[in-house]
Amino acid sequence: MNRVLDIIKRLKSVDDAIKLLKTQVEFNSKIEKALDFAIKAHEGQKRKSGEPYVIHPILVAAITASISGDEIMVISALLHDVVEDTPVTIEEIEKEFGNDVKVIVEGLTKIVEIRDKKLAPSSSNEKLRTSALTFRKILIASIQDVRVLVVKLCDRLHNMLTLDALPRKKQLRISEETLVVYAPIAHRLGISKIKNQLEDLSFRYIYPEEYKKIDDYLKKHDQSLHIKLNSFVSKVKNILGNYGFHKDDIEISGRVKHHYSIYMKMQRKGIGIDEVLDLLAVRIIVNDPIECYRVLGALHLNFTPIISRFKDYIALPKENGYKTIHTTLLEKGGNWIVEAQIRTTKMHHLAEYGIAAHWKYKEGSGEDVNLDWLKNLAYRDDSAEDFLNEAKRDLFVEDVIVYSPKGRRFTLPKGSVALDFAYAVHSEIGDRAYSAFINKKRASLLTILKNGDIVKIQTANEPILHCSWIDTVKTSRARDGIKYRCNQRYKEVNELSAYNILGTIFDKSPEEIKNILKNINSKASIEKVPVVLDTLKEKIFKIAKHEKLPEVRPWEVFKRGYKKPYLKKMDRFNLFSNQHIDKIEFDYCCHPKVGDAIVGFYQNGVVVIHHKLCKKAYEKIKSGSKMVFIEWASSKFLRYRLIVALQNQKGILAKLLTKISDMGLNIIGIEMGIYRSDKAEYCRIDVESEKLNKKDIKQRLNKSFKLIDIVPLDDAYDKK
Repeated sequence: MNRVLDIIKRLKSVDDAIKLLKTQVEFNSKIEKALDFAIKAHEGQKRKSGEPYVIHPILVAAITASISGDEIMVISALLHDVVEDTPVTIEEIEKEFGNDVKVIVEGLTKIVEIRDKKLAPSSSNEKLRTSALTFRKILIASIQDVRVLVVKLCDRLHNMLTLDALPRKKQLRISEETLVVYAPIAHRLGISKIKNQLEDLSFRYIYPEEYKKIDDYLKKHDQSLHIKLNSFVSKVKNILGNYGFHKDDIEISGRVKHHYSIYMKMQRKGIGIDEVLDLLAVRIIVNDPIECYRVLGALHLNFTPIISRFKDYIALPKENGYKTIHTTLLEKGGNWIVEAQIRTTKMHHLAEYGIAAHWKYKEGSGEDVNLDWLKNLAYRDDSAEDFLNEAKRDLFVEDVIVYSPKGRRFTLPKGSVALDFAYAVHSEIGDRAYSAFINKKRASLLTILKNGDIVKIQTANEPILHCSWIDTVKTSRARDGIKYRCNQRYKEVNELSAYNILGTIFDKSPEEIKNILKNINSKASIEKVPVVLDTLKEKIFKIAKHEKLPEVRPWEVFKRGYKKPYLKKMDRFNLFSNQHIDKIEFDYCCHPKVGDAIVGFYQNGVVVIHHKLCKKAYEKIKSGSKMVFIEWASSKFLRYRLIVALQNQKGILAKLLTKISDMGLNIIGIEMGIYRSDKAEYCRIDVESEKLNKKDIKQRLNKSFKLIDIVPLDDAYDKK
């Protein structure tokens, strides 16, 4: 495919584009018909570069043919823009080319491209929503036929190859979307050929300076890198020959890793390119799976393997179908290492072309690539932004494979915990999980799972809330399950609290209040009463109106036996009630932090505060205890304590403090782990923030430093 892309970059005429297409697929009358149809439909249309527009669908068809060879996909690629950009209807497509082509073209048409005039500025919040909407449309449109995704990826790849014709702002915006949306889809479908190209092209536009540094380094050291690579390949050939492998039965190739993967490695480790030891990789292709292990043994007996980086994806394939043995070998002298990938020819086809290999090589059933993630995502009922965020989690991450006690295999994102496994088994198992056994040893539900773990979940009779764990689990299924249960509990607690609060004001039972609201048809939005003061006042007014004599104005009912409620500020809280309140206390069954959802119980002039999800509070709410409206008084600054690991590097503390300052945080205190800052193992820094919350700080700081912990300092018990 690389050769095809190199040719595409130089093509300027329709005739040359057609010639290239004919080298990639066996032309027949159907493809010829689709080509003529596309040329006629796009007649007179031009691209931004000034070239005839029809060059684009022809070259998209050429790329599609190079990775799939599927006649239906090639025809669909030729026609992918005719319904959107010309008077041709989808009914005409079906009549002329059949239902399969119609389904793919219709799916591609539903994915409304982000045209130049619609592109939001790279720095705006609108870009996330626009990308999210596009992402959702891509996935939903591909449910009926996954080939929609394959053609769409080829379409985006050609757009990225011709991005030079657009202004800088549009280049940046399209590249960001490609990196966020399209590259992860290519990864999940296992099409590494397209994924790597999309990543490198996007990287070049988004971070041109970083790209240039890596590119310049690779060009400068090209000769020495290839000398090392050729020497290593030669050694491997000799070693395998000595172990009885015939040269015709193995294929060995070497490569320098692609730009974006090098950049990500530099970012993860905080090093420069000259410190990256594993720039080189070799690939060894054999005929049978058992031979992969013979090759592995030969390599490990003749080089020093780095065991921590060994991965056997043949025994434990990735969810996208990827099967390969990865091992990293230390060359003699120890100053450079090489990553070796060992696979069969069939595994190689799947690794390079993913799901498209089914059509390109007519191998297997196409079921090697698991598409459950696609079906699950498409039926999510989130906002577009939440949908994208959850999907990104499921698309980007590496996988681990774990087992149930009966041997059922589950593929989960790396870093998943036992509770993720519970939800993967079934949502009811996740809801009722209270403990786990991992490899027959009792473990917490928050234990991180490793490849090959055997996991058994213990369940309770009733659902258990795990609301504080929502940021700990890794899978969207687990987060959805936790979020749903917690939202249901919040809604129930708010509704019951509303009747209790109103009952306290009017000296009636919650059941009496419920009947009054039912009689006056005012139960709507009842769950907002404990959290929205205006809603509470509205309900009070309507009940007062119901309680009054015909000739008395509504609020005058409080002159006839009821005390009028009022807003009172005490400590850090706003309260609204008609009860006499002397002080506020906390019960010690829960420990709410500033900003947490809270409830207030009233007894003899004292308001006792609980977390809204506290078990004891839940029982008191259900029993109809007296309650008052309570909320946190607004606070301009939130304070946090950061525990940050420091490497033994000169100036690392200065870099950390600069980063904290750049994030807009005010530093209010520093305490070193030990006295000399350049030797400290960790440091403790107290900061205050006006805008960033705990999650924002954690995400931004972890990009450059190792944040061990972040603790809110605004404890509700602190009465300073």
